[in-house]
Amino acid sequence: MFERFTPDTRAVVVHTQEHARRLGHDHIGPEHLLLALVSTDQPAGAVLREHGVTPEGVEEEIVRLVGLGGSRLFGALDRDALASVGIDIDAVRARIEESFGPEALTRADSTVHRGPRTSRRGPRRVVSAALTRHWRGRRAARRPALTAPTPAPTGLYQATGARSGGHIRFSPRAKESLANTVREAQARRDSYIGVEHLTLGLIAMPSGIVPSVLSALGTSAPALRTAITDRYR
Repeated sequence: MFERFTPDTRAVVVHTQEHARRLGHDHIGPEHLLLALVSTDQPAGAVLREHGVTPEGVEEEIVRLVGLGGSRLFGALDRDALASVGIDIDAVRARIEESFGPEALTRADSTVHRGPRTSRRGPRRVVSAALTRHWRGRRAARRPALTAPTPAPTGLYQATGARSGGHIRFSPRAKESLANTVREAQARRDSYIGVEHLTLGLIAMPSGIVPSVLSALGTSAPALRTAITDRYR
């Protein structure tokens, strides 16, 4: 699939990874794709901005819904569920960070969820962190680059202790969005995968953070789809 990406589309994917790292998240989600797309100078990015989906607005919504550092305690579903029983998690976070320091919950979440990695050679064999980094580095060296190096994107927020490199995985929803991208290119009978396909595939997501972000910024997927399709005729 990636070999069909245009240079501009590859640059968007690279910037998606950088945004996820900058925000301290341990995965690439559709929300990071949206943040990279709305920052591009391609027509699809212009359409998003014309409809009120700006880089600043998208990033504010990501941080509001997910938080910096990607603590699993503060996902959108937890926030809504706790709010329904009168618990303000922003107030809870503030009290905890007042007592234990900034990003205390993110650090605790990372510690709890970082367990030893089991070797594929046997369930009783545990692979050290150093060996894991070594093999990841070798795989990354063999993996073809998506595009030439590009300047790291900037934004409103920078997570404390955000990592500057290393492998970062695509979430299941991000993979679903990429699958939508391929279907969009096929439906338009295009031999390449451009930024427009990536954008159309992303806004086609029926649930998750992206629809919430679009709604909060005053637009909808159908309106964006019509405008993008018209722009690329």
